[in-house]
Amino acid sequence: MRRTFLKGAVASIIAGSTLTFAGVAAAQDAASFYDGNVIKWIVPYNPGGGYDEYSRAVAPFLEKYTGARVDIVNLPGAGGMKGANEIYDSPADGLTIGIINGSAMVTNQISEIEGATYNVADYSYLGRMVADLRVLVVGVNTPFASFEDLQNAPDPVVIGATGLGGSTYVDAVITGPALGVEQRVIHGFDNSSDVRQALLRGDVAGMWGSLGSALQGVEDGDHIIVAQSDPERSALLPDVPSVFEFIDTSANPEQTRAVMNAWDALNAVGRPVAAPPGIPADRLAFLQEAFAQAMADPEFVEMMVSAERELSYVDGARMAQIAATATNMSPEVKAIMVAAVQGEI
Repeated sequence: MRRTFLKGAVASIIAGSTLTFAGVAAAQDAASFYDGNVIKWIVPYNPGGGYDEYSRAVAPFLEKYTGARVDIVNLPGAGGMKGANEIYDSPADGLTIGIINGSAMVTNQISEIEGATYNVADYSYLGRMVADLRVLVVGVNTPFASFEDLQNAPDPVVIGATGLGGSTYVDAVITGPALGVEQRVIHGFDNSSDVRQALLRGDVAGMWGSLGSALQGVEDGDHIIVAQSDPERSALLPDVPSVFEFIDTSANPEQTRAVMNAWDALNAVGRPVAAPPGIPADRLAFLQEAFAQAMADPEFVEMMVSAERELSYVDGARMAQIAATATNMSPEVKAIMVAAVQGEI
């Protein structure tokens, strides 16, 4: 059932994607440059993890559409920052690219973490491979069956989360106060699986997480999805309200919308493929087109579906817009986001 869901999801994403193409002459010049050349693809984590698997899966297809050889180089360290910095500081010749943990790099940048020497908005983006659709689930044995039930609860709603500043924690402490949910966030669980076990035991009433991680509990009849993160309802969850639908009922809709937009952009950065700032425009356009073709290649899509790996492609231009939105915010909104990331809410 999960594989069927993923296949339908990927098909809808690919069908909705718009592929952009450079001018014919520029594309020919760039194609000549890349034909027989070597592209270094940096993975900022050890071999074997999700970032590594996504990279090694798409590399042969990027070779197919660029004519270049793609060499995967694992460069772990500093929670992904070592590799992100290496991509950012590499020569701007279009021969070094890589996948980054975009959301984590944004939070490191806005929190001014030592060692974050990049600017997320300045990378040259080929596009995005995947980003989590965030969802709020509640246990079927709780008195809650909708987001409105949480807003109207007579007592604080107990929400489970992993460590301070983790995604499950940030989701909860941003959305709850903004949208009028009186809650008590219990954090410190080792991982999301432990939070889900607490949800099954009834120790917590709900938790935020990715749609992919929530599916099994929903299919088993243990959980109900009561809200989703996308500003517009995803085609994957047409009957589940977006948290953005509740903004106008908040105490300060204008500020709430600004905070929620920043939170949405943080989630939307996801796992993009990036090159250093300032690479020649024709080479960037060529790489963006080749990456789009690779992501839409039927063999690649089928391989990812079989591996139960989700895809949510956006093109390079849209990815640049998302990165800019995620890093450019008012001082008031930035203070809220930094406090959430640093576990101070």
